[in-house]
Order: sequence, then C-alpha cells, then structure tokens
Amino acid sequence: MSNLKSVSVFFELILFLFGVLMPILASGQQFIVQDSLKRPLNNVQDTVKREAVVMDSVTRDSVNRDTTKKGDGQGISSMVLSNAEDSTITDRKNNQLHLYGNAKIKYEDMELTADYIRIDNNSRTMFASGLIDHNGKYRGRPIFKTATDPPVTVDSLIFNFDSKKGKTYGVFTEMDGASIQAREIKKNEYNEQFIRHGFYSTCNLPFPHTHFGIQMSRVILTENQVVSKSAYMVIEQVPLRFVMIPFGFFPKTNKRQSGILFPSFGEDFSRGFFLRDAGYYIGLNDYWDAELRGNLYTKGSWEANARVRYKKNYKYDGGFSLRYAYTKNGEENTPGFSRAKDFNITWNHSQRQEANPGTTFSASVNAGTGSFFSNTAASGTYDYNQITRNNMSSSIAYGKTFADGKVNFTSSLSHRQDISTGQINLELPTFNLNVATFNPFDSKERVGEQKWYQRLTVGYSMQGKNTINSPDSLLFRKETLGKMQNGIQHNIPVSLSLNVANYFQFNTSLNYTERWYFQSTRKRFDNDPSGYVERIDTVQGFNRAYDYSFSTGFSTKVYGQKNFKGKLAALRHVITPSVNFNYRPDFSDARFGFYREQRYADGTPVLDNQGRPVKYSIFQNAIYGSPSAGRSMGIGFSIDNNIEAKIKSDKDTTGTGFKKVPILQGLTFSGNYNFVADSFNLSNISFSGRTALFDQKLGLNFNGSFDPYRYVEVTTPGSTMPSYRRINEYAIKGGQLARLTQFGLSMDFSFNPEAAKSRNNNLNEMDKNKPNMTPEQQQELARISSDPNAFVDFNIPWNIAASFSFQYSKPFAKSNITSTINIHGDLSVTPKWKIQYNSGYDFQTKKMSLTQFNIYRDLHCWDMSFGWIPFGTYRSYTFNIRVKASILQDLKLTKRNDYYNSF
Repeated sequence: MSNLKSVSVFFELILFLFGVLMPILASGQQFIVQDSLKRPLNNVQDTVKREAVVMDSVTRDSVNRDTTKKGDGQGISSMVLSNAEDSTITDRKNNQLHLYGNAKIKYEDMELTADYIRIDNNSRTMFASGLIDHNGKYRGRPIFKTATDPPVTVDSLIFNFDSKKGKTYGVFTEMDGASIQAREIKKNEYNEQFIRHGFYSTCNLPFPHTHFGIQMSRVILTENQVVSKSAYMVIEQVPLRFVMIPFGFFPKTNKRQSGILFPSFGEDFSRGFFLRDAGYYIGLNDYWDAELRGNLYTKGSWEANARVRYKKNYKYDGGFSLRYAYTKNGEENTPGFSRAKDFNITWNHSQRQEANPGTTFSASVNAGTGSFFSNTAASGTYDYNQITRNNMSSSIAYGKTFADGKVNFTSSLSHRQDISTGQINLELPTFNLNVATFNPFDSKERVGEQKWYQRLTVGYSMQGKNTINSPDSLLFRKETLGKMQNGIQHNIPVSLSLNVANYFQFNTSLNYTERWYFQSTRKRFDNDPSGYVERIDTVQGFNRAYDYSFSTGFSTKVYGQKNFKGKLAALRHVITPSVNFNYRPDFSDARFGFYREQRYADGTPVLDNQGRPVKYSIFQNAIYGSPSAGRSMGIGFSIDNNIEAKIKSDKDTTGTGFKKVPILQGLTFSGNYNFVADSFNLSNISFSGRTALFDQKLGLNFNGSFDPYRYVEVTTPGSTMPSYRRINEYAIKGGQLARLTQFGLSMDFSFNPEAAKSRNNNLNEMDKNKPNMTPEQQQELARISSDPNAFVDFNIPWNIAASFSFQYSKPFAKSNITSTINIHGDLSVTPKWKIQYNSGYDFQTKKMSLTQFNIYRDLHCWDMSFGWIPFGTYRSYTFNIRVKASILQDLKLTKRNDYYNSF
C-alpha cells in the first residue's frame, strides 16, 4: 500500500518476496510424500515391474504413471504421480528412478516439471535439471508451481529427504511485474533460508539490459526476520556501489507496516520551490490503512491531505480523503497578490453483489470549493482535465428489490456543483419505486394463447425529490433552506398491443400522472414608480395536480426489393410507417384549478397581444412540472427507412457468396398535427439518419428539422435591429415546401480500423480488472478511455483517422454555421518507436484547435515518452521515463515545462 519510497520498506518488500517464494522450492515433501513409517523410498515401484533397462524413446513415447504400493496396511499417505514424454528408467541395481523429456512429478496441488528428474532411494535425494540439446543450448529448466503461487524457474535443485536440506541454483521468478533472480539458495531443517547473490530487477530477461535492479550479496531469511549483507543498486548493468547498504536487519511480518513517505522536489513558477507529498503511511490493520501527506512551497503556500482506504474481502471496499490548501499568488502589497483557502472531500464505496443479494449500496462523492483544482494545479499533478474542470458531482445510492424482483426501490443523495458560476444543486434525497408491468386479466392456469383482454398490461412507478438550488456562498443560510423544493410523482401506464391480419401492429395506451406538491405560487402585479412590477409569492401547503393522455395507432412494415445482374445483386428497401391518434384535455381550464389569471393591483386581468387573459400555472417551476395548457387532439406520424445492398463477395470463389452493405439506416421523418389548436396545427418535421461507407471505414450521422410555416419581419419602434415572427401560413404559399431551420452532420473515418479495434479490446481487458485497481489506477484508466492518444499499441504499425462536424441553424433570416475537423493517428517509425499526433481546424474562427505530438519509446521494462503542444494557450512539453512494473509505478523521472510552471 505504501509508495515504496522508503528505502527500508522497499528492501523489506524485496527480501520478503524471497521469503515467500524460496521455501516452496526447498521443501522436499512438496515433491514426494514419505512413508508414514519413515521407510525408504524403494516403496515407490514401477507399476509394470520391468527390469532395469534403458527404453528407446521411439518405442515408448507415452505416459508412464507410478503409484505407491501399500504394505502391511501402512502405505504412503498420498499418491505420487510421475510421467515423462521421452522415457522413464527404473534402475533397480542403483535403486534410482530417471525421468527424461518434459518430466513431471505431481503431489496434490503441486507440480515439478523438468527435462530431467532423478530420485535416488539409497541416498534419499532428488535432483532436477535441464538438458543441453543438439544446438548446445540449456533447455527444460525445472519449473515448480502450486495452485496459489506463481511458477518459479531454476537451473537445478537438490533435496535430501532425511536432513530436510535443499539447495537451489539459478532461481528465476516474477511477482507484481518485477523479476527475482538468485544464483544459489540453501534451506536447513529449521526452515531458514540462505540466499547468495540475489538480484531484484524490473527486467524479465535472464541478463537484464535497460533496467533498474538491486544486487544483494547474501541474505538470511527466517520466519520473522530478514538479515542482509551488502546491497547496492544496478542501473543499465552499471553497479552503483557508492550507494551501497553495508547490512540490513528487517522484521518480516504478514501485516501492513507504517513508515515514512518520501517527498519529491522541484520548482513551481507561481509558488516557488517545493517539497511535495512528504508524509507518513499508517498500516492500521488488514482492513484499514491511511496516508498523511503535505506540500510546502517557499512562497508561503501549503497543502495537507489525509486519505483513508478500507477493504473487506467479498463484501465491500472504498476510501475517503480530505484535502486542504492555503495558496498565495503574487507578491504581497502588489495589485496582483491574492490568498485563497480551498478544500476538497472525496469518498468512494462499492459493495459486492454477493455480500447482500437484492441490496445495493454505493457512494461516489467529490465536493469542495470550486477553485481547489485551479489554485493547487490539481494538487500538484498538473492534470489538465482537473485544472479546467467546470463541475463536480456526488452520489450516494441505496437500492433493494422485493417480491422476487418485481418491485424495485432506489434512493440517493446527490450534489451537482457548477464551478464557473458557483451554483450548487442538492437532492436530499431522491427515491424511486418501480413495479414491473403485469397482466391483471391473465391467469397462471391459462391454457393456450392469450385472449385480447389478457394482453392488457399495467405498470406503476413513484418518484420523490427534495432539492435546493443556491450559490455556494449562500448555501447554508436560513433563507436558502426555506426555498427548498419537493414533490412526489405517481405514474400509471396502461397499454394494449394486438396483431391484426398478421401485417399490422395496433398499440393503445392510457397514461395517468399525478403530482403531489407542498408549495404553490401566486403571481400579481404591484404598482411601482417605474410601472407595474411582477411579484411571485410562495404558498406553503399540500396541492395535488394530475393529467392524463390517450393514444392509439398502428404500424407495419413494407418491403421492396430490386434485383440486378452483375456484382450488385439486389437493393432492398424496408419502410416502417406508423400513425397514432392522441388526445389530451386542456388542464388550464378553470374546473381543474391548476391555472389562474394574472391580474393587476386593481384587479383587472392582464391581456396578451390578441386581447386574451394571460394564465399562469400555480405549479410553475415545480420539480415535476405542471399539467399542460391547451387541448390537444391530433395525429402523430412517422416513417422509417432502411436501404441496403446485396453484393457478391470477392472472397467467395463459388460465386454464391454475398455480403450485405448498408446504404441508409434509420432515415426517419416524424411530426404531429393538432386538430383543435387555434393556430400552428402542424408541428415541425424532424428527420435523422445514419450510414457507413467504404467497408464501414466512414461513419456518417445527420439530423435536422423543417418548419412548415412562414415568417415575417416585424418593425419594433425605436429599435434598429430587425425582428421576426412566425405567421400561421404554410411556407408552400411562398414557393417553399418547408424551411430547413436546423441541420447537423458528423463524420468519422479511419484508414486502419484495426487500430480502434485493438484499443477497444485492450480497454475492455483493463475494465475487467477495475475491482482490483487502486483509485489512482482507476483514474488513469478513465483518462486513457477518454483520450485516444493516451493508449499506445506498438502492435499497430500505423493509424490515420479524421472526424468532421458541421452544424447549421436558420430559425429566421440569419443563419449560423459552425464546422470543425480533427485529425489524429500514429506511426511506428521502428518496432520500438511510435509517433502520435492530434490536431484540428475550426472553420468558423479560422484557428487551429489543440495540436499535440507524442513520441514513445519502448525500453522493454521501461517506457519513455515525450509530449509537445507547440502553440496555443496550453503550449508545453513533458518528458517521462517510468518503470512498467506495477509495483514500482512511482519510480519515474519527469521533466515538465508548461503554461502553469517553469522548471
């Protein structure tokens, strides 16, 4: 859990790894189980009782199994299995068993594999090694593994069953992304181990090249302690003996250890030289740990951070942190000098589903002052996304299912904070109760198909909400709490779906919604020296509002196909039209009591420009809105189109293979006509669609809206700017079928689709490991997921991709157009060098968008990267070298020069 910046803790971890792995290699009973009476190993006999002959590898290239015989009712307590792909030799004269060619010995969940294994029953020893092949290479080294430990590779090993002493030569294993090697290991009868010439490295090659490693001359491991002679660092095969540790004594425990967290040093342009992330790690117990860190700057700024993490296997895990910062910018007694006090609180909690089936609880909290990240440069990380973030949000959620999953209840506390405006929205709390739809007239004992009335379905849902909207500076004042809004909404949908004549799908629905509010509003106009001023009063008390609507209609599918001769075999067009009749009463009618007329102070009604009284809803700005004003009775319509081609495949040699190519997908037009509206009966006609071209390399999406009515220019007295107004007259009278008021187009193209596919596959694999990641690793994964240039795949030699966005709007005479293009990709100059680029252009502002270049070098067990933003507001460069091993992710060298700092 510690960052391993403490030398003592770091060495303790290294030596502890030896303590865990090496006893496995030296323990004899791992390979052979002795007779319960301590009798010689000649009880292990060949099952076919052959003579001591050397068998030809061609005549016997099969598996031979030895099983232990029981004698006098006192046999070996467990079965020992052995096999060899090449040959098995039983030498009765010397009382030895020889196994050749991928030889294996198994006992319970343990397994030893080597090209040669010899068991000597006279000396009661076992020897395992590899063999030299015809090319002079040493192959088939012994590999030992168990069900719970990683495989360990050695050059050879010897074990004596009587003395329980063993010796291992040329040990090699991996753990947590690092490699451990040792020339020689001994073990005595007291379970003490002696390591000679041990080596800990981040490179997994037998002879590491570009690496960071630690050489240990001699080490003694006992059950509770580690004693080390001299140890020194090795970088790029160069021993740094001047930083040698002459000796070391470390306690070895199976629990977390507290220790110092070493800081990093540098200079910040605005805050001065710094000592950052100094602190102390506290290993409370197996379930809790904590970090206390601090940052100090020479110009007077400082930060403090307390983080606590907890985890209980198979139940829950999480953590919370509190960060406080005091920031000084500029020089005192100058106009630009400022002081700021900021804080930030985070909490995350997740619960395993199997811990409490049917119940869920989770938390994700991020709250604090809006200027924390910008004033502290994201706690010194200089994360651009954190520095420029404009919102924070939190959520604490609880859920439970009832009645065999048919009833679901969820509740949450949430907060949303707009950093730019300082506005905060709190929901304390929100709850939802949902009942799965059911058939009230159906029966479990029904035999045969459902009758029409048995297809009727009913559902129910209830939502409740309690909210506060306020600037952050006024949040906890009494008048703000008095403006809290709340309400409860009930919804009951009833629907019926029927198939008619096998071609038409009829759908009928009735939806009833009821809202309960504890406040309502009243509007009035008061006399003022400047004229009438609108006043809005909030009236406390329970109020009930409801509305309902009815809809019925049908849909069908129409298929059309045109066949051709040649490579284009056919074109297929599928049309899905739908028509529905809908009705909704006018809930602004006085009999419902939901709307009232606005009046002046003398009681006269307020009239609109057509001389009609102006009405307002007493539930205006309520949480769940107000019942709609105006009666609606009309016809809704939509038509969906899909066009695809059937083309002969070039890869098929029989001439009968075809592939389908989408030409136009989801081209939909929709609208509504209201019979009872006094004007503008026809709504706007919206459309959307998508397609993919050039063998799915080019994706294209579009959408838009047509206005069927005309507009006229209105002259406003005293104003030089023209204004416009829609009139109740169809555009076709002016020579247009309809006016295009909005259109959007987006395209994305990749010359190498395998690049995107590879990136998505790798991110999916990383997502699977999210539960085992630390919060920092999860944050890094989120950054990679959102940044197409953050993921480097050296297996993809090149990638060129581009995207284009176009937006057009013309509500009246003046149009507005925005269009941007973005180009990104990468190129592998050599198998180990890769260049990534990202740039774009805004045609409206006639400026280049954020342009960035990244150069990566794969150093086998290290990564090197150089990033450069050559121009713009955030021009900067960064240079990083870091170890790939996950256990040493904090070991890195960073050089940065950007808009925020200079060092």
